[in-house]
Amino acid sequence: MPDTALVRRARRINRVLAQTYPDARCELDFADPFQLLVVTVLSAQTTDRRVNAASPALFTAYPTAEAMAAAPREHLEQLIGPLGFFRAKTDAVLKLSQALVERYDGQVPPRMADLVTLPGVGRKTANVVLGNAFGIPGITVDTHFGRLVRRFGWTVETDPVKVEHEIGALFPRRDWTMLSHHVIWHGRRICHAKRPACGACPVARWCPAYGEGPVDPAQAALLVKTQGPA
Repeated sequence: MPDTALVRRARRINRVLAQTYPDARCELDFADPFQLLVVTVLSAQTTDRRVNAASPALFTAYPTAEAMAAAPREHLEQLIGPLGFFRAKTDAVLKLSQALVERYDGQVPPRMADLVTLPGVGRKTANVVLGNAFGIPGITVDTHFGRLVRRFGWTVETDPVKVEHEIGALFPRRDWTMLSHHVIWHGRRICHAKRPACGACPVARWCPAYGEGPVDPAQAALLVKTQGPA
């Protein structure tokens, strides 16, 4: 069982982050589970904003797993090209779509055990889809989440699966999805990797890493971003 004081501090931080980011949500645009699965796979090594710019044309041309599985590779590469690594990403969405058609009649399965068997889908992607498309609680351990929960002193683990389980023990299951959004939004806007805006941080008083970045409010304010990465 986790330490009671740690649980209280972690939940207090989450409550303040929820008040700070009342609009926190998945920053990838999607209309259905298939779209969310594809854009999450495409978001690797690029920004959500770039994926959101490219996805309307992609889904207008290929709105279903069946359509995308049969798409001409050359056309997919053109649509995915602006995201970088377009050959690998084209290969990924083709294999993913084909597997959905062959194994699940073109439908995204709402189970972790099934999702992680799909090409290119790990627990992080599966938790994004489960939490945001199906309302099934999950913790998304991306780069921001892992970095911040270690800064907060909630865990010392670096393995994403161990992080997921340790942080899950600190919070009620119903809070997992929104906890992920709160922490990720904070990591993108204030608690940056290299120069966190400590002097503008709403949870600074409970953060053992306070002081890693500028603590002067005026200096810290210059580091705050009003939205996610471009």
